Amino acid sequence: MEPVTLLLVLIALACAAFYAGRSRALVAVGGRANSKNLHSLPGYYGFYSVIWCLLPAMALALLWLLAEPRVVIAMVVQGLPDNLRSLPSGDLNLLINNIENLAAGYFSTAGADQDVVAAAQILADYQVASRQLMSVSCISLSILGLLLSRSKITPIFRARNGVESVIQKLLILASSIAVLTTIGIVLSMVFEAMRFFHQVPITDFLFGLNWSPQTAIRPDQVGSSGSFGAVPLFAGTLLITVIAMTIAAPVGLMTAIYLAEYSSQSFRATAKPLLEILAGIPTVVYGFFAALTVAPAVRATGTALGFDVASESALAAGLVMGVMIIPLVSSLSDDAINAVPRAMRDGALGLGSTKSETIKQVILPAALPGIVGGLMLAVSRAIGETMIVVMAAGLSANLTANPFSAVTTVTVQIVTLLVGDQEFDSPKTLAAFALGLVLFVVTLGLNLIGLVIVRKYREQYE
Repeated sequence: MEPVTLLLVLIALACAAFYAGRSRALVAVGGRANSKNLHSLPGYYGFYSVIWCLLPAMALALLWLLAEPRVVIAMVVQGLPDNLRSLPSGDLNLLINNIENLAAGYFSTAGADQDVVAAAQILADYQVASRQLMSVSCISLSILGLLLSRSKITPIFRARNGVESVIQKLLILASSIAVLTTIGIVLSMVFEAMRFFHQVPITDFLFGLNWSPQTAIRPDQVGSSGSFGAVPLFAGTLLITVIAMTIAAPVGLMTAIYLAEYSSQSFRATAKPLLEILAGIPTVVYGFFAALTVAPAVRATGTALGFDVASESALAAGLVMGVMIIPLVSSLSDDAINAVPRAMRDGALGLGSTKSETIKQVILPAALPGIVGGLMLAVSRAIGETMIVVMAAGLSANLTANPFSAVTTVTVQIVTLLVGDQEFDSPKTLAAFALGLVLFVVTLGLNLIGLVIVRKYREQYE
């Protein structure tokens, strides 16, 4: 039985468990009219049965699916002839991959080694047997959980407490998974970055002015030894982010002020959704727009004014990125402005302030924590953007503050370093993890700055 089919069967059993648990509780007190004699509402008894019917079976299925590939492959390898089982690790992994492809039917068995074909057939048989055993075990466990939970249902049974306790544990598990995933990502970057810094001094990486990560893969291969000075990448990222925020911050903030304080309700109901459509456009579409429309227009305008403008420039990428970020700034700023209590507006107007004075001296200071938080989030979005920079700013790691020049960013170089078949022992590939670690630290620092500002002004105006 396929996992999807098994899941549907378990869901059907869970529905039956809900009905059985709820009915058992009502029968125990003599019908719906006497449901007040139950400790919990009838639905809680049904959900209690669902929990014991569904969760253990799904946990077993998940563990089974995680362990099955390793166990089955180990059994197949043990059955291989000695000459194949004793192959070097790399060759054995390639052989296992071929066996899996043959078992899945991706390749024809014509011309294949008979031992490999036999191993593929054994692997397919093991997989079928494993899925059948998993299905029988999960369905049996589900039925057993249904019967056990139903036998525990009595009028005094605290079903609500049991259901809420399980839900609380599931919520704790979900939050723990999120936290552990974040920790795992950070540790993976730290460990790989440390491997990189063992090969390239950290001072050369953080303060070097030349970025050329090409290296020779083999000792007998002619190639560059690589230069990993990341300052041009940091400068390019900062330049494009500054251009983008120069567009997004004032336009987004003024849009939010107009929508929140000056526009009519009918105009706001129409304009706000239309503005937020920009946030739903894929970034690759913005990249096409930047490369095909904005970049040629910037170059033509600069040439007409006597400037030397590259075909791919930081200005083109920054302009389009700023337009992309405008909905983020305006939406968050609008929410922060609308959250300011009406009494503060009325008090300022009652003391004789004009509407513009009220906005400048009362509303904006009170909404400043939310506005700053939105701006910090927008900066993080600009720093992490990739597609627009790839298509409009280029891949050249130039150390320049000229917006008309081609530059590149940290995220673009991470993508470039990890494209294709890579050897994860080379400094070229490990440099991507070092760049990712720097990007993580910078983003974390921006968030901390935003939190400090938010807390400072929140205490002042609350």
